[in-house]
Amino acid sequence: MHRFSRQASLADIAAGRQGKYWQMHDKIFQHYSSLSMADFQQFAREIGLNMPRFEHDRQDPEAIRRINEDLREGIAAGVHGTPTIFINGRLLRLPTLKGFDVMIEQELNKEKR
Repeated sequence: MHRFSRQASLADIAAGRQGKYWQMHDKIFQHYSSLSMADFQQFAREIGLNMPRFEHDRQDPEAIRRINEDLREGIAAGVHGTPTIFINGRLLRLPTLKGFDVMIEQELNKEKR
């Protein structure tokens, strides 16, 4: 989570409704460390979005509900940030190559039993 994570999510959803999700996504990540509220409108203009529609979609109660639901589900699943990795439904607590190896081996050994 960062200061503008909700607004970034809403901007992505609104851009996606105009078929430009990935273009908005890329703009947001290019400027991740220096985002401001004005940036989302600037990015929308740069990628050629219909601005009245973009603003309307960013305020859509269904989009806001969707983001809130995703957040609740993530918290319930143990997600505290990104990236978060699950292997066979289990949270990877040591996100290193060694951690992956150990957990995958554990899961493979379960299958053999």
